[in-house]
Amino acid sequence: MNTPLLQVDSLTKYFNARSRSVGRQQGDQVRAVDGVSLAIEPGETLGLVGETGCGKSTLARCLARLHEPTSGTITFEGRDITHLDRREMRAVRREVQMIFQDPYGSLNPRRRVGSIIADPFVIHGIGSRAERRKKVQELMEVVGLNPEHYNRFPADFSGGQRQRIGVARALALRPRLLICDEPVSALDVSIQAQVINLLIDLQDEFKLTYLFITHDLSVVRHVSDRIAVMYLGKVVELAPAAELFSRPRHPYTRALLSARPVPDPDQTDSRERIVLTGDLPSPTNPPSGCRFHPRCPKAQADCAVTDPPLVPVLGDAEDHPTACLHPLAVGEELVQPTTSGATP
Repeated sequence: MNTPLLQVDSLTKYFNARSRSVGRQQGDQVRAVDGVSLAIEPGETLGLVGETGCGKSTLARCLARLHEPTSGTITFEGRDITHLDRREMRAVRREVQMIFQDPYGSLNPRRRVGSIIADPFVIHGIGSRAERRKKVQELMEVVGLNPEHYNRFPADFSGGQRQRIGVARALALRPRLLICDEPVSALDVSIQAQVINLLIDLQDEFKLTYLFITHDLSVVRHVSDRIAVMYLGKVVELAPAAELFSRPRHPYTRALLSARPVPDPDQTDSRERIVLTGDLPSPTNPPSGCRFHPRCPKAQADCAVTDPPLVPVLGDAEDHPTACLHPLAVGEELVQPTTSGATP
């Protein structure tokens, strides 16, 4: 294994609750990210999946230092960047860029596309005006946009084209790591495949490393080398993509996989569908022990007491750790409890 390009150790990010709504009290803390440790190797794509609200986007923003971590460490190329000030982070930002989810909200509608893509060059003092224009038009061509549309506004482009503009802006400084925060979820299905294929091609051309965040399991399986599964601020399973889909160990992972759509109607009717009972617990007051135990079909008494470490289980290799006291064996069925009032 190479030295990780990015390594995260025991990272936490807590927010102060701003209101007393939804069971929150003033002064409560929202534990958006709570003790995440992982590493991303050079040239790989690490997928990150989980329910809405599990902390995926907050983790991404912490890694890009758009949020200040509450505790823990972030190491990039062997350098601790957790507490660098804005001036010290400027050099790091040339190596770490981000593609945002919303192609409409991430582009200033009052600025021309050429100036938006040129911003990284301006901020870092790279090139003359003519040189910047040439570089921007080259980037537009690389991502599949017409360089002659340099002076148009974002409103003149479709959603897929706007996301390509965001990709071009992220590529401007030739970064090593791209953090893709659900880059296709806001796009039409017909356009999603085009953007995904573009990102795959760019990874080979520019030697990029990706953290790819999504809730679409079909997408993450297609693009990822490894996949991390998050639940309520924690990583509960991490494995090579093919192994995660063929041999999930955590009950939550199994439930997620059972919900993914399949193209064959016959398989849809015959496959096991796991419906979790109960609602996602509040991140201001997470359950004791394993955070998944109130919704877990395999939960036992020790699950409410012991917070399971993220380690290999049942003889798995080091690259397949699972945070579960009672993991699923190969071929084991996940029997759902028959509780009155459970969600049908």
